[in-house]
Amino acid sequence: MIKTNEISFLPNKAGCYIFKNEKKEILYVGKAKNLKKRVSSYFQKKDHDKKTALLVENIVYIDFIITKNESEALLLESNLIKLYYPKFNIDLKDSRRYAYLKINVGEIPWVEVARVRQKTGEYYGPFVSGQIRKQVLLVIERNFKVLTRAPSLKLKKLIDKVEYNKRINAVRKLLKGQVDELIKDLEKEMISSSIKTNYEYSIVLRNQINALKTLKEKQVMELSKTIDAQVINYEIINDEVFILVFNIRKGVVEDKQEFVIDYYSDFFEEFLIRFYDAENKVNALRQVILPIEISEVVKKVIMKSLNTKIKFMVPKSGEKKELLDFVKKNISATFFSGNEKVIELQKQLHLRNIPRVIECFDISHLSGKNTVAGMVTFSDGVMDKKNYRLFKIKANANSDDLVSMEEAVRRRYSGSLSKKMNFPDLIVIDGGKTQLSVANNVLKDLNLKIPIISLAKKFEEIYIPSSKTPIVLSKDNKALLLLMALRDEAHRFSNGYRKKLKSNEIWLRK
Repeated sequence: MIKTNEISFLPNKAGCYIFKNEKKEILYVGKAKNLKKRVSSYFQKKDHDKKTALLVENIVYIDFIITKNESEALLLESNLIKLYYPKFNIDLKDSRRYAYLKINVGEIPWVEVARVRQKTGEYYGPFVSGQIRKQVLLVIERNFKVLTRAPSLKLKKLIDKVEYNKRINAVRKLLKGQVDELIKDLEKEMISSSIKTNYEYSIVLRNQINALKTLKEKQVMELSKTIDAQVINYEIINDEVFILVFNIRKGVVEDKQEFVIDYYSDFFEEFLIRFYDAENKVNALRQVILPIEISEVVKKVIMKSLNTKIKFMVPKSGEKKELLDFVKKNISATFFSGNEKVIELQKQLHLRNIPRVIECFDISHLSGKNTVAGMVTFSDGVMDKKNYRLFKIKANANSDDLVSMEEAVRRRYSGSLSKKMNFPDLIVIDGGKTQLSVANNVLKDLNLKIPIISLAKKFEEIYIPSSKTPIVLSKDNKALLLLMALRDEAHRFSNGYRKKLKSNEIWLRK
C-alpha cells in the first residue's frame, strides 16, 4: 500500500488498483492495463465530474494487485467489487445488475443471459463483468454452435440431437470452469478425426480449442468456487524476508497481508507459528498453500493452536501452483514498487545494503554572496521532507564551493545533528571528483564509513572514491533517474533558501 504522493512508484503493469480513505476503507476498485498511468490520470485531470472529484478528494491510500494481463485484471476487478461493494463503484447490490448464463433444458437446450435465478434451468455465474460474459457467450455460439435463443419447430426437426447434445455437454464443462479438461477431450477427438481424414471436422475442433485457450487466458483469476485458502509466498533480499499472504474465499481474492522480517535459519516455520497463533483464528482457512514443505511438528502446533484441521499444500503444477506464482509476482510490486530505483542503485554501485535512506548536498550562492547548502533526504526512493536540512555557510567561502561543501558535510555528520538524526545509507554530492574528494575526507576525519558518491551534471557521470573512472549509465536507467531527482531537488531546495535570504536582505535595506 502506498500514499497518494507516491504514485510515481506504481508499477507499469496490468492489475487492479484499490482506493482507500484515511480509515483504510475501500472507496473504489478499478482495473488498468498500466497501473501507474491509470492511477496518475485521477490526480492529473482537473475537470472531473462531481462523483469522481469527490472520490479523488477522499483518497489517502492506494493498494494494488498486479495480474498477467488486462483480461485477468478485468476479472479480478469483478471479484473485488462483488466482495467489497465499494461505494464509488457502480452500485452492484441491485441483483438486476448481475447476470447469469442459463442453459434452458429441454429437447434442444439453448443458452441465454438471465438476470434472475428461477427454479427451472441450469445457471452459471453470476458474471459481474458484462465483457467476460459476452466473450463466453460468443465462444458458445460461434465455436460450439449452440443456440442462444429458443429454437423454432422447423429448426428442431433439422438438428442432429445426438451431435447437438454432445456440444451442450462441452458447454457445460466450459461454464463449470473445466476448461483444461475440455481442451484435452477436444484435442484427442481432433487427432482421431485427422486419422480418419475427417479434416473439416478437425478444423472445427481446432477452432474450438483455440477459442478456449484464448478464453482461459481471460479467466485465470476465476478460480474454482470451492477454493477457500490462504496462499503464502516469500522472497529473500539481503538479510530481510518479504512475505505476502493472500486470502482466497469461495474462489475470490479477498485481501493481502504484508510482512517484513529478518532472515534467519528456520524463519518460515517460526513465522507460520506466530501468524497462526490463537489470536489469528480469523485468518485460518481449510487450505494453506505454501512454497516449501514444513515439518509435521509445525503443522500439528498450528492446528492445535487453531483447534482445526488444515490441509498444507506445496503444489508443483496446476491451478494452485498458478496461485502461488501469482503471489510471488505480487511480492516485488507490493514491497518494491517504490523501491525499484534504490534496488537498481544498489546493483549499479555494488553497495552492500539497499540505500533506503539517501542524503544529497548542493551548494548555492550568487557571486559569492548568501552562500547556503541544501540537504535533501529520500527514503525508499520518495522525498522525505521532514529530514531536509539547510545550512547558512559560516565560513568566508568567497564563492568557493569546496569550502562550503566541507562545512555543510561536517556540520551534518558531527555535533548536534549527528545525535538527532540517523546516518543515511548513501550520501550524494552534487559535483565531480573534486567535490567528492572533499566530502569524503570529512567522513574519514570523522571516522565514518558511509558510502558516498557524486553526480556531475554535464554528462551525468557518477564518481565513487575508489575509482578514477566515472560510472556512466543510460539516460533511462532507474538508478540514474533517482540520482538526478535527488540532485535536482537539492538544487531547488538550496536555491529557494538563497533567494529567500536575498529577498530578506533587500527588504532590510528599504
